[in-house]
Amino acid sequence: PILTMRGPVKPLGFGLEITDPSQTREVVRGTPTPMRVGGLREAARFVFDHVLEPQTSQAEVFDEVAEMVESVLDGYKVCIFAYGQTGSGKTYTMQGHSAEGGDVGADAKEAGLIPRAVEKVFSEAKERAADGWTHCIQVSFVEIYREQFRDLLDNRYGLEKQMEITRDEAGNPHVSNLISMEVLNAEVVHTLLRRAARARATSATSSNDRSSRSHAVFTLKVEGFNKATGQSISGGLTLVDLAGSERYDKFGFGDEAESRRKETQSINKSLFNLGDVIVALSNRDKHVPFRNSKLTHLLQPYLSGASKTLMLVNLSPDAECFEESLRCARFATRVSSCEIGTARRSAK
Repeated sequence: PILTMRGPVKPLGFGLEITDPSQTREVVRGTPTPMRVGGLREAARFVFDHVLEPQTSQAEVFDEVAEMVESVLDGYKVCIFAYGQTGSGKTYTMQGHSAEGGDVGADAKEAGLIPRAVEKVFSEAKERAADGWTHCIQVSFVEIYREQFRDLLDNRYGLEKQMEITRDEAGNPHVSNLISMEVLNAEVVHTLLRRAARARATSATSSNDRSSRSHAVFTLKVEGFNKATGQSISGGLTLVDLAGSERYDKFGFGDEAESRRKETQSINKSLFNLGDVIVALSNRDKHVPFRNSKLTHLLQPYLSGASKTLMLVNLSPDAECFEESLRCARFATRVSSCEIGTARRSAK
């Protein structure tokens, strides 16, 4: 593997080392050992808030974000991204086996962040009911495919459904004609997730035989009211499974290859625009190009402060993915240095 976990780097975070496979050679006993080869650069070293090893379970991944998810019921907006190259495990991290129509219930070992977050919100809402709280929970699931929206909970019209970004009553970006369903329990949401997984655009790639070729944005909105105290809250959870980046100069020729090439160009351009937004925020530029893509325009409220925002970066340990893993780690470093403001609670 090209990835090596280095444990805590106090007080900064956790270390990650990415080793160029061209610097690894066999020693006499046949054990692959990273070695310094004259003229070649040393392994790249990074420090992040946390580093999860490949054998980390889905439950352990969710434990890292559980407090953020729960804060939705306190009136916070929360957004979690999964970023990385094609085949690095983003959709598995976010959805688990629900992406393939598998079990997504509370006891499903392979359940991803989305089904676990849904279970968490409903479980906490049930506990708070004892203190006089009632909650209205709505969900929506939209796909951004080649800069077009597709409602994954209403796929009758595919890409022909008229959907554009407008502004809601609060002035935040909103997708017109997007169905938002009120749900009474987690089981209903799990059914909707399986429906959405079947509708999402996927295709085989050189890295993954069922690769997501679109950005998928799942949103859960919570409105809470306490009759005894008169308090009310408004929170929201948005979980984003980004399409995987991939080189488009290796698809060969023919109509199908050309279609894939255009598809990949659209994905990479959208991810590039996301990078531009991160750079502008890091540099504290006066103008941030949110409107350069549907993705960044829609998620502007989460990227411009007032919310809790986290990015999970998936890296592949395969040697052939070295350059892309290095690029993703560098992007993650830029993201981790970006300060977007202090999250604000929406409560009365």
